[in-house]
Amino acid sequence: PTAAQQRGAAPAAPAMTLTVEGFPDGGDVPVRYSQAAPGVATGEGLSPAISWTNVPAGTQSFFLNMHDMDLARNKTTDDQAHWVVWNIPSTAAGLPEGVPKGPKLADGAFQISATGQMYRGPGAGANGPKHHYVFELYALDTTIDVQPTADAFETRANVMKAIQGHILAKAVYGGLFRRPQ
Repeated sequence: PTAAQQRGAAPAAPAMTLTVEGFPDGGDVPVRYSQAAPGVATGEGLSPAISWTNVPAGTQSFFLNMHDMDLARNKTTDDQAHWVVWNIPSTAAGLPEGVPKGPKLADGAFQISATGQMYRGPGAGANGPKHHYVFELYALDTTIDVQPTADAFETRANVMKAIQGHILAKAVYGGLFRRPQ
């Protein structure tokens, strides 16, 4: 037995994990989930299926923040808001592929991106380096009272402020992308 078990302490709970279907953590995001997918309007894309496990006890909701770490917006520390989804119910174990546009999802969660009330696929230019797209999932001990504004960056800042002191766990998954030549 471990020292913790000998003292009668409970074993540590496994860390919350996040999986984005279609590519390995740190791998290349498939074109189908990007702004470069055939038949996709600018700034859109098909959202990938996302799942999570090992949710901590006491979780009341989830917040997903997908962003492009390589883009400094308007000479600020803001990076590109690709998908901000909050108040995902605690009963959810993921999001399906192809989440529809609109301010509110069927489960009551809200969504917004720099493109509008939808998933914004990766869109780094073909001539530059691959960009790092990060999916961050937060398990929260509350649902937050934040309404979407017309501006995704203001909304994301409001959500980030509202979750302070309520984060039970965080899981991260990354992908790389640049438009095909």
